[in-house]
Amino acid sequence: MPNTPDFTDIKFVPKTGRLVAIDPGTRRIGVAISDRLQKTVSRLKTVKRTSWKKLLVEISSIVAEYDAVALIVGLPFNFDGSESEMSVEARDMARKFGLSLEIPVILQDERTTTYKARRNLWDMGKSQKDVRELVDSEAAAIILEDFLSVSRVN
Repeated sequence: MPNTPDFTDIKFVPKTGRLVAIDPGTRRIGVAISDRLQKTVSRLKTVKRTSWKKLLVEISSIVAEYDAVALIVGLPFNFDGSESEMSVEARDMARKFGLSLEIPVILQDERTTTYKARRNLWDMGKSQKDVRELVDSEAAAIILEDFLSVSRVN
């Protein structure tokens, strides 16, 4: 299955099969996964960001372990819709994953996911320590939920 050159064409994403989403950050990468029917989303883990090679090995391993059919990468925008340095970083990361993985890689707007993730975790009664540990994977889950809500419309 070809990877899309602009990483926004969702027609290459199968309608069934697990999806993996990542919330790219400068120090940590949150990871979430869907069920095979793409109805539910779960936080999976947070990966410490060190080198590109280690990140690729970790994400490739997750994709293989869960037999994922696509990778969704969060694309952070500024609140006004403009791109930031982290947007450039996320696009580069998606491009590299697209060259390295044999599944479609798609970018998904994630401009408010970290705030939503913190709110969700506080609403669940999580401690400040738990929020710090879970916020990245919770943000990845929100990215994936947002992707699924958009892809179901199309």
